[in-house]
Amino acid sequence: MITLRPRHYLATLIGLSCATFPGLNWAADTLANTTTATSATTVTNKTAANTASATTTSGTSTTSGTSGTSGTSGTSTGDAGQTQGDTMVVTAAEQTRQAPGVSVITAEDIAKRPPANDLSDIIRTQPGVNLTGNSSSGQRGNNRQIDIRGMGPENTLILVDGKPVSSRNAVRYGWRGERDSRGDTNWVPSDMVERIEVLRGPAAARYGSGAMGGVINIITKQPGQEWHGSWNTYFNAPVHKAEGATKRTDFSLSGGLSDNLSLRLYGNLNKTQADAADINEPYKSARIGSYASSVPAGREGVLNKDINGVLRWDITKQQSLEFEVGSSRQGNIYAGDTQNTNTNNYVASNYGKETNRMYRQNYAVTHRGFWDSGVSSTSYLQYERTQNTRISEGLAGGTEGIFSSAGDYTTVKLDTLTAHSEVNIPFEAYFSQTATLGIEASDQRMTDPGSTSYDMSSTGVIAGYNSSNRSGDIKAHTFALFAEDNVELTQSTMLTPALRFDYHSLAGSKVSPGLNLSQGLGDDFTLKMGIAQAYKAPNLYQVNPNYMLYSRGQGCYLINGASNNCYLIGNEELKAETSVNKEIGLEFKRNGYQAGVTYFRNDYRNKIESGLTPVGITTNGKTNVYRWENIPRAVVEGLEGTLNVPVSESIKWNNNITWMLRSKNKSTGDILSVTPEFTLNSTLSWQATDDLSLQSTLTWYGRQKPKKYNYRGMAASGDELNELSPYAVVGTSATYAITKNVSVTGGVSNLFDKRQFRRGNASAGCTVASDGSCSVINIAGAGAATYNESGRTFYMSVNTHF
Repeated sequence: MITLRPRHYLATLIGLSCATFPGLNWAADTLANTTTATSATTVTNKTAANTASATTTSGTSTTSGTSGTSGTSGTSTGDAGQTQGDTMVVTAAEQTRQAPGVSVITAEDIAKRPPANDLSDIIRTQPGVNLTGNSSSGQRGNNRQIDIRGMGPENTLILVDGKPVSSRNAVRYGWRGERDSRGDTNWVPSDMVERIEVLRGPAAARYGSGAMGGVINIITKQPGQEWHGSWNTYFNAPVHKAEGATKRTDFSLSGGLSDNLSLRLYGNLNKTQADAADINEPYKSARIGSYASSVPAGREGVLNKDINGVLRWDITKQQSLEFEVGSSRQGNIYAGDTQNTNTNNYVASNYGKETNRMYRQNYAVTHRGFWDSGVSSTSYLQYERTQNTRISEGLAGGTEGIFSSAGDYTTVKLDTLTAHSEVNIPFEAYFSQTATLGIEASDQRMTDPGSTSYDMSSTGVIAGYNSSNRSGDIKAHTFALFAEDNVELTQSTMLTPALRFDYHSLAGSKVSPGLNLSQGLGDDFTLKMGIAQAYKAPNLYQVNPNYMLYSRGQGCYLINGASNNCYLIGNEELKAETSVNKEIGLEFKRNGYQAGVTYFRNDYRNKIESGLTPVGITTNGKTNVYRWENIPRAVVEGLEGTLNVPVSESIKWNNNITWMLRSKNKSTGDILSVTPEFTLNSTLSWQATDDLSLQSTLTWYGRQKPKKYNYRGMAASGDELNELSPYAVVGTSATYAITKNVSVTGGVSNLFDKRQFRRGNASAGCTVASDGSCSVINIAGAGAATYNESGRTFYMSVNTHF
C-alpha cells in the first residue's frame, strides 16, 4: 500500500512560486542560467528529527542517527517559524546530510578565532580545504582563494544564505586560469555570520555548476521579533612593519517592527593595509637586465564597505516573505603585483593607491512556507550586479595584466538574475521518505570591452575576425530540474538517490545522478558512501570568441619541439566540465569521542585549459591560433581524517588532517593545483570559567610541490622545481565576557613567526629560442614559493551587544 498524502502540496508550491515570482515563467521560456543548486530551506526540528540528529564540535560536524544532518546551530526565523516549533535555516539537502564530507563553523568558532579580513582565513581550517591561487602558475600568487580537495577555486561554489555569489566571474580570466580577484568569501562581515557550512565531494555535487570541488554556504544572522543590536571592533598589529595591519568595525540591528514585520540591518567598514613594496626583495628569484629591479609583490590591501538589510513579513503562521537589499564596495590598496612579476613606470607610481574596485549590489525576494504533514518550501528571485572598474591592462605576452596607461579605467559589468524554487515532502511509500523537488533558472550577461580590445593589426589578423573593435558582450542562460529522495530503509540505513538536469545555452545539457548511503554498524560506528556526477559550465571568457590574448612565444605550447608566436581565443564549442566524485568513510562516536576517516576520489573529465595544439594560423602565416579546449581526463584523490577528544568537561581537543594522494592532469601529467601533501589542523580549547575561554591552534602544512611543466609544456628545470618545505603556524587566544553585553577577545597568530615569502611565478620568464628552450632567463622561476604567509601578529576584538 503506497500512501502519498502531500502530493497536492507540490502543485500548490509551483503555482505559488510562479505567482510570487514571474521570473520563474520567464526562466522556463529563456532557459536561464543556474550556477546555484542550493537555497536556504527552513525545516522544523520535528522534520529533521525524522531523519537525523547532529552536534557541532569546534567547527567540524559530527553526526548521529542514520542521515547525519549537520549544523544544528541554526538561526531563529521569527514567529512564523516558531509556530512550527524551533526552527533552523539549512541547505536543501540538510535533512539527509549523511555524506562524510560535511563540516560546520559556528558563530562561536568565529568569535574565538576572528579572521582578520576574509572568512577564508577560518574556512581553510576545515578538512579538505586549503588556500591556493586560481591556477598552478603562481601568477597573482597572493590572491589565494578557497580550494576544496585540490579541485581549485573555480570549482568551489560560494553561497550566502543559499543564494549564489558570482562577482569574481567579472574578473578577467588569464591564460593559465588566473584571476586578479580576492574571491567571494569577503562580502559578509564575520560578526554577521551565524554559521558556515562546508560541503565536499558527493555532498556538494547536487548543487549544480561550479560545485565539483565543494560548496561554501555562509548563513547570516536572521531577523526576529525581539530587538537586538551589536557594535564590534577588531584590529591587529603585525610585529613586522612590512606587513599590512587591519582595522574593522561593524554594527547590526534586528527586531520586530510590528506583530508580523521584522527587520535586520548591518553595516561594515574594514581596511587592511598593503604589504611593503619591497617585502620580498631579499627572497626574489634571480633577475637580470631590465627585470633586475622588479620585485614580486606582497599581499595587497583592501578597503571594504558593506551595508545590508532584510525586511521579513510573516504573512501567516505558515508563510513568510523576505525582502533583501545589499550593497558592497571593495577597493584594493595596490601592492605592486603584476601577472608576470615584471614592472613598468605605472607599477611604482600606483603603489598604495586604489587601482581596482568592485561594486556588488544584490536584491532578493524569498518566500518560505511550512505546510501540513511536515512539507516545507522555499522560493527566491535574486538579482546580482557586479561592476569591476580597474586601470586598463595589457593583453599581450609579458605585458599581460600589467597597467597599460596611467589613468585609463575600464569597467566590466556582470548581471545575474536567478530564480529558484523547491519543496521538501515527507511521505510513506513502503519506507519513510523525504523527497526534495526543485527548479531553477538564471540569466547571466557580461560586458567587458577591455578584454576584447587587443589590436591584431601588428601581430597578424585571424581570418573572420575584426582586427579591433570586437564586441565585449557575452551572455548565457541555464535551466535546471533536480530531485532527491531520502529513504529510511531501516532505523540504521538511509539511502539517498538524486538526479539533476542542467541545460546551458552554450554548453548544452547534462544529466547528473548521485547516490549516497549511510549504514549504522552497531551503536558506535557508521559507514558512509557516496558517488555523484558533478558539473561546471564554461565561464563567459572561455566561450567568448572575441576574447583574445597574444604571446610572443613563452605562453605558446610547443609544436614539434619548436615555439612560435600565438593567439589564445575563446571557444563557443566547449563542453561542460564534469567529474565523478566518490567517497567512502567510517565514523566512530561514543561519549563525546569522535574519530573518522574518509577516502575520496574525483575523476575529472573535459577540464577546460588553454589549447595544446593550434587550430589555425593568421593570414600572414606567422602566428598560430589556439583556443580553450577540453582536456580529456584528470584525477584527484586523498584521505581526510578527524579525531575529537573530550579531555574533560571543560577541555576539548579537536583535530583534522587531509592527505592529498594525487592531483594530476592525465593529458599533460601536471598537477591541477599547488596544495600541501598533508594539512593538519588542531585546536585545544578550555572553558576555564563561565566568563573565560582559552584556545590554542596549530596548522601544519606539508611539503608543496610545484608544476612539473612550464608554460610551453617543457619539463620544469632549475628554480622552477623549488619545493616549499613543511611549516607550522601556531596561534593562541582568550575570550573574556566582561559583562553580559561586552566581551573581549585577544590573541596572537603565527606565534613562532614562521613566515613565507613569494619569490615570483612558478615558471621562468625568458627569451624563447626557436626550439622552445630559454635562450636567456630574464626572471627565474619560483616553483612553489609563490605566496606570502604573514608572521607573528597580535589582535584584539571588542564585541558589544544588547
